[in-house]
Amino acid sequence: MEESALIPHLFRTEYRKIVSVLCYRFGIAHIETAEDIVSDTFLTATESWSMKGIPENPTAWLYTVAKNKTKNYLRHHTIFEQKLVNQIQIEVEKETEIDLDLSDKNINDSQLAMMFTICDPVISKEAQIALALNLLCGFGVQEIADGFLTGKDTIYKRLKRTKEKLKETGIKIEQPKVTAINQRLETVLTTLYLLFSEGYYSVSNDTTLRKDVCAEAMRLNYLLISNTITDLPAVNALFALMCFHASRFDARTDADGTPVLYEEQDEKLWNRELIDQGIYYLNRASTGSTLSKYHLEAAIAYWHTHKADSTEKWENILQLYNQLLILEYSPIIAMNRTFALAKTNGKVAAIAEAEKLELNDNHLYFSLLGNLYSGIDNKKALKHFKTATDLAVTEADKKMIDKSIQKLANW
Repeated sequence: MEESALIPHLFRTEYRKIVSVLCYRFGIAHIETAEDIVSDTFLTATESWSMKGIPENPTAWLYTVAKNKTKNYLRHHTIFEQKLVNQIQIEVEKETEIDLDLSDKNINDSQLAMMFTICDPVISKEAQIALALNLLCGFGVQEIADGFLTGKDTIYKRLKRTKEKLKETGIKIEQPKVTAINQRLETVLTTLYLLFSEGYYSVSNDTTLRKDVCAEAMRLNYLLISNTITDLPAVNALFALMCFHASRFDARTDADGTPVLYEEQDEKLWNRELIDQGIYYLNRASTGSTLSKYHLEAAIAYWHTHKADSTEKWENILQLYNQLLILEYSPIIAMNRTFALAKTNGKVAAIAEAEKLELNDNHLYFSLLGNLYSGIDNKKALKHFKTATDLAVTEADKKMIDKSIQKLANW
């Protein structure tokens, strides 16, 4: 991987790990100091690698530099509370290494602890998700703003206020206890869901699919599964959902990066191993008495791993969407439901339901209407496709809509 691509990739995967370890060691009060140290580490990498080339083990290089920068910071700054200063001073006097443990186990422990610390109910749910996306997932302010459909300044201020709130309350970063899990798991899972969604359909980076982001969401989700007290049905259901979606990644875009509609995907490109993993974790999620939205979405994704059309398939998908809307209504879920409705009850019935939604700022909505009207009223279909093109943000989406317009000639 070239330097121009490697450093952003490592920033995405390693930044949050080192920040988590620093915060786990020194406390949430020093969160901004931890971010500064890690940001400076990547700045040093950019400067050094451009002159000397990429080291043999870039990740290990980053960890070594982060350790050294932490040691230097602690030697020369008095920002830390006196107790911590005294502790570090003793270590320095003994000429021992600063104990910055960047082993896989400590990184995993640190990130698990950070997940639940960030999602403390002392701060609002929106603030929790924004901070988790920033610190645990490596999202920039603009990416988070895109996810929340709000302005960059709003997110910047929200992150700043949230960090200050956490420092004021003196919350400890520690391994989650049962009480914390019960209070915060929903927010933790929402954060991981949003992270995977950003990778699955990315607008902020003008690309359709970012597999590395999805992989990180799955890795963090698996951390929860790997811990006995967080290995819960909803956690397994979310992981199953991710597996089913990830199984179709290679078929979702063509060689030019243009999205490929579900019905046109090459089934031979689907990853059978990931589908089997999804089935395994969905079965693990079937214990207990609570049905989460992740159970229902995973079941919908499971049926989408059956390529052939059948009455059973689309009836099951439609009923699952109906349950999902009852559990947690969303206009986007309602929009997605209309595709299954078209398969079971016909396009006319689906159009009637879709037009009630009036999602007039969503290009996917108008693309859906264009497809539903194709073959019924091609003039209306074309109008909807053109509106979808005007609203689309990425070039890939515009190309996909253009392909649908070209198909109208065959109706």
